Parts: sequence; structure tokens; C-alpha cells
Amino acid sequence: MHCSGQVSLHSSTFDSESDVGDGGMRTFNHGHMRKAFRLMNDLRSRRQLCDVLLVAGEVEVPAHKVVLASCSPYFCAMFTGDMSESKAQRVEIGDVEGHILSCLVNYIYTAEVQVSEDNVQILLPAASLLQLMDVRQVCCEFLQAQLHPSNCLGIRAFADLHTCTALLTHAHAYTEQHFSEVVQGEEFMALSLQQVCSLIASDKLTVSSEEKVFEAMVAWINHDKEARLEHMPKLMEHVRLPLLSRDYLVQRVEEEALIKNNNMCKDFLIEAMKYHLLPADQRHLIKTDRTRPRTPISLPKVMIVVGGQAPKAIRTVECYDFQEERWHQVAELPSRRCRAGVVVMGGRVYAVGGFNGSLRVRTVDMYDGGRDQWSSVASMQERRSTLGAAVLGDLLYAVGGFDGSTGLASVEAYNWTSNDWTFVASMNTRRSSVGVGVVDGKLYAVGGYDGASRQCLSTVEEFDPLRNQWVYVADMSTRRSGAGVGVLGGQLYAAGGHDGPLVRKSVEVFDPPSNTWRQVCDMNMCRRNAGVCAINGLLYVVGGDDGSCNLSSVEFYNPASDKWSLLPVNMNNGRSYAGVSVIDKPS
Repeated sequence: MHCSGQVSLHSSTFDSESDVGDGGMRTFNHGHMRKAFRLMNDLRSRRQLCDVLLVAGEVEVPAHKVVLASCSPYFCAMFTGDMSESKAQRVEIGDVEGHILSCLVNYIYTAEVQVSEDNVQILLPAASLLQLMDVRQVCCEFLQAQLHPSNCLGIRAFADLHTCTALLTHAHAYTEQHFSEVVQGEEFMALSLQQVCSLIASDKLTVSSEEKVFEAMVAWINHDKEARLEHMPKLMEHVRLPLLSRDYLVQRVEEEALIKNNNMCKDFLIEAMKYHLLPADQRHLIKTDRTRPRTPISLPKVMIVVGGQAPKAIRTVECYDFQEERWHQVAELPSRRCRAGVVVMGGRVYAVGGFNGSLRVRTVDMYDGGRDQWSSVASMQERRSTLGAAVLGDLLYAVGGFDGSTGLASVEAYNWTSNDWTFVASMNTRRSSVGVGVVDGKLYAVGGYDGASRQCLSTVEEFDPLRNQWVYVADMSTRRSGAGVGVLGGQLYAAGGHDGPLVRKSVEVFDPPSNTWRQVCDMNMCRRNAGVCAINGLLYVVGGDDGSCNLSSVEFYNPASDKWSLLPVNMNNGRSYAGVSVIDKPS
């Protein structure tokens, strides 16, 4: 967490209201109480009419008992009851740090408090002690806005400790919804056995595959193997092995040393293999906790369109709300950016590289939807525009692109936990204006432009992260540079693009198991350099250009009907070279 917020909890209305009735005129001045508190605070700053000195450590805070009592039930009970402090002129406040006490007394007089990453963990307990519930609530809202895969478990524990019920609920739901990223962090490795069991037993875990749960459990054991090895069977109770593929069970689970050396764990593996031996139409008859599919809560989504060319590089970002069926603007990029790679990782949107109107850049900006704010992360090693970007495993890959003088074959990967980029194997071909997608643990680089031979490409390469190797797969039926590439239903779509001056509306689909491409229905419009995303079983192609002008329209493909339909509401701006992703709708 790297931000602070100035939070004001007062009204700035100073007008008066009048009401004329039979008994005369009644007037209410909205600014009266604020003016009164402002004067009382001025008196306090000069130590005039103060009748109590609050003490915390080395810090002394003068105040007026009646003002403190009027805003804090804690002080009201202290100064109006039979406690010895009711008549004391000097009162020591335990369990509150001096600067925090001063901050909270200042809030009582001014209705203003600053909540930041540095003070929230001591401000909230102090506000709870003094029963300043508005401050406590603002602290909870601040922490909720800071939720991230790297800190959500810590915030959840903090909320539990201080009985912040709503924050606890949000933090727990966030943990379940971002499980795949959460398990990469240090907080997960520090959890107790009971906490890990509780988490992986949840039906609400959002995981692309039960593999994530198995791998997380193995990683937690190996983090402190000597102390945790005995807990293996207890954890395995909550891993839904029958939901894993037969290949994964044989090649990964059965070969795991932790399983081989534990007879109780072998029983869970045998149970899963027996499940797979049943005919598919009989498996539903086997009802155990481990055969029940997880049912994660699907949060409302928005489609975010980042930057682009209209006709020059722009900063604007707009979102399409699928519930409300409308477009709205969100926080602008810190600087102009088009031809960037845009992905979602850990609930954050990353805009990678691109062109700012004059230079190809290495910089990377990250968007936090909860705070509607962009910030910078580590820059890439190379300048890249018209690159491909995708998330595979727990890494963000930047593929190919153009550095201002030549097309690139190089590829680098970003690790969000260490905030750094490292090179991986280069592609066999230089590719700018390349489209990328991830299917079944492999990264695909589709088409693009080879500056060396000055031609648009029909070739496609597949990257295996385990072997750190690129290999060619089947070519597309046509050359496509600037194609919109997306993944839907385990298949890779290449929509539009161009071959020289010819802008295409055709679409083809790659099936990795059979290593074949097939044609599907054409789009309604010719498009190149469009953004692509998939949601709710539909593939969306956003903007782009038709060879003469930038497009504001969006169309979506339904594989069930093999049909493209135009979204009834266009974007506010026509954009090509924009990045598109889907994120949870900010609450």
C-alpha cells in the first residue's frame, strides 16, 4: 500500500433556512455549529478556557471537557460519571500513542482526520477506544480500498482482531476471489494449519482449476516442510482431487514426493482415480465434499478500454458497465499511451509499454479500480510498442513489439511480487503488431509484422514456460498483422487485422489439441488494431480502425450461434490501438 487520504467528515454548507408559521419565523443556520467549533478550536490552540490536559506518553493535549464529551461517549462517561477523572485537570490516556491522541482530539474539534498507510493500524484501535465511530469507519473504508493479493490476509486478520465486521467480510471475499494470486504471497505462507484448511475448504474459491489449490497446498507444506509435513493428510481432505484431469493426477499428483510417501494421501489419489474410471454420466452420483464443484461468487464486471490512438495517443480510459449497459469515464492514464499491452493481474490493470506520441516507452502503469487511481511499477528492459501482453501462471509476459527502429523477437516477464522484469526465451520470428493469448498453460503469439522481411505474418508460435521454449504451430489461413486475439472456451480467436492495405473482417479459431485453424463467421466491420476480451461466454472486439478512420463501435461473438452482434452503445471516443480488459466492478 502506497497512498494516503485526507478525509473530511464535515458539512461545508453555511446557508440558512427560514420557516414562517403562525407563531412567527424560525431560522436555522447550517454554519452556526461549525463556526462555534472553529472558535472553540481557536481557543484551544491558545489554551484558553481549557479545563483538562490529556496526556499520552510525552505528548500533552489541552482540551475542553464539554467538547470532548459532546463527541465521544468514552469522554462523556469519563467526565460526567463518578470516575476520578471527572474532576481531574490532568488525565492520562493509556493504550493510545501521543500523536494519535492529538490527531483524534483535533478531529473532535475540526471533523477532519488524515488516514494513511502509516497510521491506520494504530488510528483505528484508538478511535475504537475513544468511541469515535466515524473515524473507525473511515479507517475501515481506507483499508478496504487498499485490498490487494499481497495484503488481504493481513487486513482480514486485522479486521478480525478489531471486530470490524464489514471489513472482515470484504477482506475474506477478496481473498477467495483472488486466491490464485494470494497464495503467491508471504502472508499465505505464514498462515496456520487451521487458517489454510478453512480457506481451501471454501466453496467460494475462484480458481481456474483445482490445480491451483493442490499447488498452493504443496507450496505451504514445503515452506516449512519439517514442521508441516505431518499436516499433509489434513490438507488433502480439502483438495478436490476428483475435479482434476486424469493426466494431471497421473503426471503431477501421483509423482509428488509428498503424496508418494504418505499412505493416507495415496487414498485420496485412489479415490480420485476411481472417480475418473466411472462413465461421465454416472459421476454425479458420487457426492462427497471432494467431488462437489466450487461455486465462486461472480462479481459484476466492467470492460475497461485503456488509452489508444484517436487519432494521436490519448490518456482517456472508459469502462462499459454490463449491468447498466452504459459507458463511463474513469481516471486517466498518467501520460498519453497507445499501442500498449493491457492485461489484468491480481485484480489490477497493467498498461505495458506503448507509444506516447513521440517515443516508444518501457514504462508500465497499474490501475486500481477500487481507488480509481493509476500508479507506476517497474519498467520493462526494452522499449516496446504494438507488443502483445498476457498473463500466464503468475507472470505478466510482454511479447515482441517495435522499439522505434526494429521489430522485436524478445520476450520478458514481470513478477508482481518482486516488481521486476526478466527476459525469457525469444520467439523464432520478430513480431510487431502481434496478438497473444493463453490456452492450457501455453502462450501463443499470433501473426504480426516482420520488419526484417517487411511482410505481415500468418505464422503462430507457442511458448512453453516449463521448457522456456517457443515452437511453431499451424499457420493461420491468411496473413494478419494487428489482429484482435482472444481466448474463449479453450480456443484461440484471431479477428480482423490486415495484410498490407487490406483490412480484414474475417475471423479464424485455433484448436490447440488438433493444431488446426478453422473459419467462423465474419465480423460486421473490417477492423485492425482492435482490443479483445472475453466475458460470459462471449468474445468482444472493441474499436480499432477500418483502414480510414478509428472506430467507436464494439461487437461481440457468440460461438453457440456463430454470430457477431454490435453492442447498441458505442464508446465515447473512436479508438484504435487501445488495450481492453475485464475487471470486477468497483464497489
